[in-house]
Amino acid sequence: MKAVPRTRSLTALLLAALALVLATGLAPGASADTSVSAIARALRSGPVYVDPAASGRLSRADADALAKRIKDANKPLFIAVLPAGYPTTSLFPDLRAATGITGLYGIRLGDRFDARADASVMSPTARQNLVTSVQGEETKTQLTDFTDRALAHMGGRAPRSWGAAGSGEGSGAGLIAVAAVLVAGAAGAYTLVRRNRRRREREQRAALDRLRVVVDEDITAFGEELDRLDFHPAEPGADDAMRADYERALDAYERAKQRMAEAGRPEDVRPVTEALEDGRFSLAQLAARREGRPLPERRPPCFFDPRHGPSVADATWTPPGGAPREVPVCAADATRLADGRDPVVREVDTEYGRRPYWDAGPAYGPWAGGYFGGGILPGLLFGTVLGGMMATPSYAADYGAGYGDFGGAGYQGGDVSGTDFDPGDFGGGFGDGGGFGGGDGGDFGGGFGN
Repeated sequence: MKAVPRTRSLTALLLAALALVLATGLAPGASADTSVSAIARALRSGPVYVDPAASGRLSRADADALAKRIKDANKPLFIAVLPAGYPTTSLFPDLRAATGITGLYGIRLGDRFDARADASVMSPTARQNLVTSVQGEETKTQLTDFTDRALAHMGGRAPRSWGAAGSGEGSGAGLIAVAAVLVAGAAGAYTLVRRNRRRREREQRAALDRLRVVVDEDITAFGEELDRLDFHPAEPGADDAMRADYERALDAYERAKQRMAEAGRPEDVRPVTEALEDGRFSLAQLAARREGRPLPERRPPCFFDPRHGPSVADATWTPPGGAPREVPVCAADATRLADGRDPVVREVDTEYGRRPYWDAGPAYGPWAGGYFGGGILPGLLFGTVLGGMMATPSYAADYGAGYGDFGGAGYQGGDVSGTDFDPGDFGGGFGDGGGFGGGDGGDFGGGFGN
């Protein structure tokens, strides 16, 4: 058999290698080490991935500190630092699909930054406001700020594949010693628990008393709206739809009064404001029918004062010392903001004088939750005193389960599964209308990073 020349053999090997590269679909400038699947494998093992080509942007020590912070918080937050030339087309949905883990994903790509999240972990509004709040910062500061703010407002839990931060097995002798201490101090612990329970009950009663004043004002204002409407079911032109709207509004008014009379804790206020929100929407429908206008869209109340009624649009607003965010506004406040004036804000009495409700203390969480619901609340209150308080475990203990994570229960975030994954959360047009890459060759973050 005739021997194959070495040069022909080498050429064949090179052609085969080239064909393999083309078959794997690696884009120019990318390598196997930076493929989406490789990044996903790294994130399944830990919350922070720094591409070798971007190692100059975040040191190993800083990346480790960031990862420890995320693990200690037990939240499904994933951070990736990639080089500027990394392909952006379908990056977020591909990465989310490759990890298979429900969570919040933040990517620093060169000088740009953006994030996407499963809706159960963070709402689109909250995610967009969070991303906007950290734009323009250098890498370490940006990722640290993003992480701190995200951990305070997101839901879910870390994947089991990360392992338990700080976990370890104690010795049998240590366990026995701990048990002995617990038994010896049982009487004292019981006394302490009783004292703490009584203190918490006093604080809750005081919080409910403060809330009662505000809620009574809300109920009174709604009753006055019903009177001003001056609708009579038998009036000329009234039809069954109008009468149904009016009946729902009356039922909501009576329900709100009854629920408030029965309230024994701050969290009992939430059904009251839920009823008032529902009643005001019924009145808006009735008014539209009587005037022959199109029926209004079901929207949350005006953020600045729910007594203004259902919102008509979203507007950008920046609280003093805070980051811009989109909030639902009534027509009057939308005009004020457009003219550069201040909106008419609901203020309440505090020990420091009159303050906006979002700076008035933790008791107003259930009140706001009834008006705005769990899904929209994180984005609206992001960076405010109330928003920060509601994100703490102690808040949930004092003011009702479900408020510490803004009303979201049953999170599956962190479980390695796709049961919570909605492709629409990560695909093009998610939240801010700008796909990550968007098929246009790199519209990274719908303009946030530009």
